[in-house]
Amino acid sequence: MSGNTFGTIFKLTTFGESHGIALGAIIDGCPPNIPLTAEDIQDELDRRKPGQSRYVTQRKEDDVVEILSGVFEGKTTGTPIGLIIKNKDQKSKDYENIKDKFRPGHADYTYQQKYGIRDYRGGGRASARETAMRVAGGAIAKKILTALGISISAGVVQIGKIRANNVSILEASKNDFNFVDLEKINELETFFQALNKEQDSVGAKILVRVAGLTPGIGSPVFSKLDAELAKAMMSVNAVKAVEIGAGTSVVEMKGSANRDLMVKAGFLSNNSGGIIGGISNGEDIDLYVSLKPTSSISQKTTTVDKDNEEVDLQVKGRHDPCVGLRAVPILEAMAALTILDQYLLDKGQCFNIERP
Repeated sequence: MSGNTFGTIFKLTTFGESHGIALGAIIDGCPPNIPLTAEDIQDELDRRKPGQSRYVTQRKEDDVVEILSGVFEGKTTGTPIGLIIKNKDQKSKDYENIKDKFRPGHADYTYQQKYGIRDYRGGGRASARETAMRVAGGAIAKKILTALGISISAGVVQIGKIRANNVSILEASKNDFNFVDLEKINELETFFQALNKEQDSVGAKILVRVAGLTPGIGSPVFSKLDAELAKAMMSVNAVKAVEIGAGTSVVEMKGSANRDLMVKAGFLSNNSGGIIGGISNGEDIDLYVSLKPTSSISQKTTTVDKDNEEVDLQVKGRHDPCVGLRAVPILEAMAALTILDQYLLDKGQCFNIERP
């Protein structure tokens, strides 16, 4: 199976399945002498782990990370960093009744067509459980970026038809929905109560912001910074769209309004989302990432089985009614991995260029 490695210089390779023994990662290309402890990584993993509120899956996983290699006396050595998280709360029996059936909206059918075999327990490798190791790798990248004055944050700006009127990413950590507008929390609580009664799910849109990145990071043509970030976001389970800056609203704008005028003090607007010509311009990089509703819901439906016969289906197990709620640290991690990798690539080519 290819496609398990992300990055060019700062590389993350992950392995493991939802109901397997463990999840693991190898991080190669990490600079040496970076102070690093398991606690640094655990802080980010704790933001993602399941069972933290009644609005997310009730699977109970502590997601305790162990550093196996690449760190000595509290500092990175420049050698590969090995990480592992043991799975502890698997309930594989929840999937026995559907092992020969293809769940609508899941990768069951496509995995079977590609490989001729699949791990039906919670989706196996296709499960969002694998994103725990993305968050672990991203935690290391975020620590390095923080030392460089670069911050990455995110928050939910829309759930279903409920949109934030006042966007403050700082508010996202203060509620169970990771929502950026606290005035919407009561409305969201009522909405989720009804959603649970309906045994249904809902999609979400998340704002990911990169701040403090200097101008000049990224490459033109095939490796544009926005292209690399879009690929990173689209690689996350359930993501169906990525907008940068003004996004799809540029269709309705005129050139006179869309172009970001410059004065001595800098740019007067940021419709470009901090990237022009595939290269950072020093403004905040704003990504808007849309995630589809969770496909695993308890409502009865029909599907086909491995013999292409139509059958009844009811999915059991513990699932997120809105995957966007726990996707915030995952998307932050993918942004961090991308930005650090692009930063290191830039230093390799343009080390002799002085920038403001």
